[in-house]
Amino acid sequence: MNTNWEAFTAAEPELARTVEERFGAYTHHILATLRRDGSPRTTGLEVRFLNGELWLGMMPHSLKALDLRRDPRFALQANPGEGTGMGGGDVRISGRAIEVEDAETRSRYAEEVKPPEQFHLFRTELTEVVRTSVEDDTYLVVRVWKPGEPVRTLKRT
Repeated sequence: MNTNWEAFTAAEPELARTVEERFGAYTHHILATLRRDGSPRTTGLEVRFLNGELWLGMMPHSLKALDLRRDPRFALQANPGEGTGMGGGDVRISGRAIEVEDAETRSRYAEEVKPPEQFHLFRTELTEVVRTSVEDDTYLVVRVWKPGEPVRTLKRT
């Protein structure tokens, strides 16, 4: 099932709003990709939520872009911010990144984002969205969404 950001937002508007707020709180986030040998690579990344899509833009020939061209699976974690408070919770998105070659789509993105002259652009297909937070200073609450399923909420003390 191919689920973009717009489909996720329609299915779970409250969780989507929280996720966008967490990503909007800071500019740089952590992207995990898979190296050629299958081991993980983590790198910094800026993300954009535009026109119903979650976009990943990258510098030309960056290792993360080459990783995604070879294996589109990724995990993305919102910057948790300073200290240990996890204000707003910990947010992670997993999925597949599909490189966009269409000139019109790339041009629209460039008009809004103003990336460097050369760039890789990937749109995302979501396979999981997770938010972990603390509730009432007592419970660790994990909310997990997968395409076609309702949000599962797990509470731990």
